[in-house]
Amino acid sequence: MKTTFTTIIALFLLSLGVTAQIDRTKQPKPGPAPTIHLGKTKSFELKNGLKVIVVENHKLPKVSATLRLDNGPIFEGEKAGISSIFGKMIGNGTNSISKDEFNERLDFLGASFNIGSQSAGINTLSKYFPEVLGLIADAIKNPLLTQEEFIKQQSLTVQELSADENSVEAISGRVQNILGYGLNHPYGEFTSEASAKSVTLEDVKAFYETYFIPNNAYLVIIGDVNYKKIKKIVKKQFGDWKKGALPAYVIPTVENVAKTEINFVNMPNAVQSSIALLNAVDLKMGDPDYIATRLASKIFGGGGDARLFLNLREDKGYTYGAYSRFGNNQRTATLIKSFASVRNMVTDSAVVEFIKEIKIFRDTKVTDEELKNAKASYVGNFVMALEKPATAARYALNTVTRNLPKDFYETYLQKINSVTIDDIQRIAKKYYTAEQTRIVIVGKAIDVLPNLEKLPYTIRYFDKQGKSTGKPEMTKPIPAGITKETVINNYFEAIGGKDMIASITSTMTVYETEINGAKVIMTEKRTATDQLINMTMNGSIVMKVTANNKGVSLNGNAIPPALAKEMTALGTFTEFSILNNTNSSLSSIEMVDGKEAFVIKTTGENINSAIYYAVKTGLKIKLAQSTKMGGRTQNESVTFNDYKAYNGIKFPTKMTRNMGPQKMSFTLLEVKINEDVSDADFK
Repeated sequence: MKTTFTTIIALFLLSLGVTAQIDRTKQPKPGPAPTIHLGKTKSFELKNGLKVIVVENHKLPKVSATLRLDNGPIFEGEKAGISSIFGKMIGNGTNSISKDEFNERLDFLGASFNIGSQSAGINTLSKYFPEVLGLIADAIKNPLLTQEEFIKQQSLTVQELSADENSVEAISGRVQNILGYGLNHPYGEFTSEASAKSVTLEDVKAFYETYFIPNNAYLVIIGDVNYKKIKKIVKKQFGDWKKGALPAYVIPTVENVAKTEINFVNMPNAVQSSIALLNAVDLKMGDPDYIATRLASKIFGGGGDARLFLNLREDKGYTYGAYSRFGNNQRTATLIKSFASVRNMVTDSAVVEFIKEIKIFRDTKVTDEELKNAKASYVGNFVMALEKPATAARYALNTVTRNLPKDFYETYLQKINSVTIDDIQRIAKKYYTAEQTRIVIVGKAIDVLPNLEKLPYTIRYFDKQGKSTGKPEMTKPIPAGITKETVINNYFEAIGGKDMIASITSTMTVYETEINGAKVIMTEKRTATDQLINMTMNGSIVMKVTANNKGVSLNGNAIPPALAKEMTALGTFTEFSILNNTNSSLSSIEMVDGKEAFVIKTTGENINSAIYYAVKTGLKIKLAQSTKMGGRTQNESVTFNDYKAYNGIKFPTKMTRNMGPQKMSFTLLEVKINEDVSDADFK
């Protein structure tokens, strides 16, 4: 034991000595680009047109196979959604084996399997590969497409579409494609509930017969196989797959706008604006510019160290992330897309910063450091990706289907390292533009349009289906005789009656939520002159706020008077404070989740808030608040739902708080009225 311990100490001290000899103030010099070996490919073609590529690799007893249908974009028209429904149906058994038997057999063989409307893939041990390939061939040639499964997948598709209608991100993505490509383009059309419901099982079968054909398919097999043997197996399994003829189709041309414009979609429920700047370009993987565009995109908006992120998040604090992507399509135009979700109040400022960054990127050269980091990132990702069999399969397919030089991937790293700073600026000037940019914004019109209208761009308006519309109605007129006092009195009547509310001397509410598995309890006590909010996590106090006319204290520390004054909303109900606040006023009628709501806004130097009261019920349904503190602005929204009476007074039993990407759902545990509250609570 003594010898072992002494040896360990010696090795430890030796390692310290070695470490001390390394100068860690200097970044290690990069070595030469590693040599890339994807493996030698062999290929053959069956009589039905199926093209097969085989790469032997005997390092491990594993095999992967990838089937890809090289159909290109498919325009579905009035049946948009058919490929999605078909993709969910195929692979659920065959005409000769049930879904359960099919899956059980694959599990028994230890194989992973995936299949969609235009591709399929498997991974398995080499000794089981012939049988697994036979199962997959059966699934491809004889898919079990039943009415029962069709109804199930069609219903799920419709449900997913319905859920997306309230998602700003989903609507933004849809409208970007519609406006960027056009509704008559395969990438611009979208699946609606109506189009999904119009699809029939016969449509699905016809889609399969038309597009799932061998003469437009590639099968790539990589791993521990023998070429001659695998050639016989493939012929046996796929030789009877019937060929077909693809319908003739010309993909429409994609055009940019003649002059930069804003395309706006109103989403009254949006707590953030989704912004995307789009430019259509023609670029193929085989183009000489391709590699340089990858590095340019990385520098401009490819992550946390890119220019957009450093500006809009790190410097301005407008968003949790700003990015840019430079796609590539073989048969049609691709979009350069720069995007972010930002706070409503800075939507216009974010647009200005996006345009500014594009102009800087075009007009000034990137730094040595930026280019070096971008290259290092791409080299690292490329080398790591090569460890996956699916990567090698994809590269082999790309080489054939995208007309790439045979050594495209073998020399990929050399091509990356040969890109210069001048190349990046040339790419920026050629592909990035601030003059013909389509700026798609999905957001809350009443909050963002007044400032967007100050920008030097034409604004065009669209609905959630990408159809041109008029300017959205910003507010509804407030009926004559309705005032702030009217709305609050209606609220008091709705929760129990104005006289009952006036008789209350104290309230206590206890709400519960969960954060990262920890139980959080929020207790709030109120009187006419004092307020306490106490928050515990797993029984330990993590926050205590007390407030009265003298000020606000957070965990025993006084809040600055100016901020404290705006934070204070005393009274058994906050509405009493609003009634007496001269900075509060009834501003408008807006829509909240499909409900008309009166909006009472309170403005201040540090805090601006809006409280929404349902026109129909009088109940408070939402609070939106913006707070400036420490040079930062924090946005928060709270929705109130499922009111229930306690001692004759209604309280919301569900509260959902949204603060940036964080969402907390609170459930009401307890309510006390005129009991369990004393002066000692507020000390």
